Amino acid sequence: MPSLALSQDGVPADASSPIEQMRTDLQNNKAALGKLAETVEAAKDDDARLVDLKAQSDAIASNAVKSSVSLRPRFEAAKTRLDELGEPPKDGQPPEAPIVTEERSRLIAERADINALTGEAEQLSTQASQLSNHITDLRRSLFKDTLFKRTEISLNVFSAAGSSLVNEVSSFQRVVGSWWTFVWNYKPLQLLSAIFLSLLAAMLFLVGGYRFLGSHMERSAFSGEPGYIRRLSVAFWSTMVQSATVVAFLVASAFLLENFNVLRSDIAPIVFTAMGFTGLVYFVWRLTYAVFAPKHPNWRLVRVSNTGAHHLTWAVLAMTVVNGFDYLLSGISEALYSPVILTVVKSFVASVIVGIILIIMSFMHPVMKKDADPAAPGQRLPRWMNVLFRLAGLFIIGACLTGYVGLARFVSTQIVVTGAVLATMYIGILSGKAISKQGIFADSVAGSFLYRRYGLGPVFLDQLGLVAGLGIYVVALAFGVPLILFSWGFQPGDIENWGYRLLTGIPVGNTNISLLAVFGGIAVFAIGYIITRWFQRWLDNNVMARSKADAGVRNSVKTGIGYLGIAIAAIFGVSSAGLDLSNLALVASALSVGIGFGLQNIVSNFVSGLILLVERPFKVGDWVVTGATEGTVKRISVRATEIETFRRQSIIVPNSEFINSPVGNWTHRNRIARSEIPVGVSYEADPGKVMDILLELVRAQPLILKNPEPHVEFLRFGDFSLDFEVRFFLADLSDGLPVRNQLRIDILRRFREEGIDIASPQRNLNVHVDRDNSQALASKLVEESEKLARKEKDAGEGGNVDVKPEPQQVEAAANTKAADKSADDVSTRPTVKSTDKKG
Repeated sequence: MPSLALSQDGVPADASSPIEQMRTDLQNNKAALGKLAETVEAAKDDDARLVDLKAQSDAIASNAVKSSVSLRPRFEAAKTRLDELGEPPKDGQPPEAPIVTEERSRLIAERADINALTGEAEQLSTQASQLSNHITDLRRSLFKDTLFKRTEISLNVFSAAGSSLVNEVSSFQRVVGSWWTFVWNYKPLQLLSAIFLSLLAAMLFLVGGYRFLGSHMERSAFSGEPGYIRRLSVAFWSTMVQSATVVAFLVASAFLLENFNVLRSDIAPIVFTAMGFTGLVYFVWRLTYAVFAPKHPNWRLVRVSNTGAHHLTWAVLAMTVVNGFDYLLSGISEALYSPVILTVVKSFVASVIVGIILIIMSFMHPVMKKDADPAAPGQRLPRWMNVLFRLAGLFIIGACLTGYVGLARFVSTQIVVTGAVLATMYIGILSGKAISKQGIFADSVAGSFLYRRYGLGPVFLDQLGLVAGLGIYVVALAFGVPLILFSWGFQPGDIENWGYRLLTGIPVGNTNISLLAVFGGIAVFAIGYIITRWFQRWLDNNVMARSKADAGVRNSVKTGIGYLGIAIAAIFGVSSAGLDLSNLALVASALSVGIGFGLQNIVSNFVSGLILLVERPFKVGDWVVTGATEGTVKRISVRATEIETFRRQSIIVPNSEFINSPVGNWTHRNRIARSEIPVGVSYEADPGKVMDILLELVRAQPLILKNPEPHVEFLRFGDFSLDFEVRFFLADLSDGLPVRNQLRIDILRRFREEGIDIASPQRNLNVHVDRDNSQALASKLVEESEKLARKEKDAGEGGNVDVKPEPQQVEAAANTKAADKSADDVSTRPTVKSTDKKG
């Protein structure tokens, strides 16, 4: 619909153009629908033609609906403007301006036209839908008549068919001979070119298949006993690629012969039917060869004996050839305008042969016995399979004998074609299932190649195996489903219409979901995501790196751009998918209540993350302390912040804790930090000398700042020592640990040189003894203490032990305790004073 300019009153300036355009379109669609109805009646016996006519009627219905919807915004605009103008003045009221009256009349007339056209569009859509349903009924009746049409079977019928067969053979020889003479004499170059180009297309297809899948197609490419997955892979890909090669040759030949005007109208149906017969027989032959493997017992997919494999292969091929010849001979009869009774008799004979083969198969003994040699005689098929084969064979023969030859022919075709396609799909699904199992893809040829060539790990190879399995599923379904639909009587146009509807519009309530638009939206989002990531890396590695910005600023900018780019890509992706953002806004507003109650913490952390990224109270690389967590900030996201402790433990802290709780940041402004070392010396040391030594040692360290100047504080008179503290500043607090370690070593060495003792706490030893042994224990304690003192003095360790037990005090204490009749023991307290320079 063309764009329109708006006037000052908000109504489109050119109001008649879209309405007239819609009126013209409706007239054209009505005329087309009338002609379409006449064509349907003339082509009611042509199923392929009816498919195209149904698609045209559906298109007319769709166009009518779109035309009606296209004028809805104009109708709403006119209604809104009329509401703004209000009702016309009543009798006795002042008259309104003529321009207002004129505009109201124009808007009312426009609304009436839109209502009338909308009604016509709806009526046209209904008529088109009715015609489409009528076409569907015609096709259903045509299919029913084809299957259940009864023909009288008698000797007269066979006699008439025999006479017609003689005439048909003569006509066939004459037509083929005249065509070949004409082509060879007048169009040999076109014929040879078509054959050569078709062979070239087939060779390219075959070479490409062997180039990419050669190792999965040839049994000779493997040595040893093949595994089940390898047998499935070879069977599936050999059947698919080689059959597709033959199909490519046949399709290319038909296309080129038709376009080079080599085929005449009387010979073209015969050639096309022969090509279809060839493709069917070759496909079934490749499938049976892959499944039964008559000459390769170790490659069989089913447990059958050698004899059983040969018998089943020949039985399946015989049914295929008979059924294919039926369609080939029917095509010849149709092209030569032979009597219908001849086609019926051909189908009768072919269907009876297929039924007999099925019954014979039910009496075979193809199944290999458990743990038996494949060359040994086999056993019968499972009972349910034998019953199924016999019932199918008897049904086909019975349908033929009762005159329902079309039904018998249809069942025979489905047994051959649908059975072959389903078998191929089943092999493909089993292959995909096997290749997607955990650890299987890594052991395959493709997995081994990827491991050697690109060094992919087992986890990634398992993921690739899952993708490969899904891909095989898609290939099997894309190959099998259309063939099954074709064999059941559906036309290519049916599949095209279904595919178009599936991709362009699936009705869900009042909304149409287009898979094509959804895939397009996903592609747009993926492209936007890739561009965002690329721009992040480019900005961080080029612009931010050259500007010498710190890691925190670079991380904040990179994170902000990432979320902004993803949000923009999501908006464009949703718009490309055809979803109305206003509807999403309504859904979001409806969910806001649930978010408020159920997702409070998530929203709180999200908002807190945005605040942290904007305010930047800390950045990546900062040393922070919050609660019991202390470490270096590694990553800031919108939900949580990652902190790495000094023990290399990653702690994920929700962002709301940084907003609602105090946070210490050692490197908020800069990395300058103060460090302290406490020192305690004995009371015999000179405090001034101690402070001078400490200041000298601190100033000698190169990593300690001269400004602010380091200093020493005399903190207190401790219980056992004089307590000092060395305070100094570092340019980078991460240097604190090595600097403090070196200072402690220097202080200890210097104090030893200067004879300054580092104080250590004194200890009281309380010994509880029996009153009878108190005097002996005290003497023993004095003796042991004197020995210990002499030993330490001899060892040169500078120990000084004074043991001053008072025998009188011990005896007095013992007498005092003895006076107390309620006491059973005595306590003595010799004082042990120990001074050890090692602390």
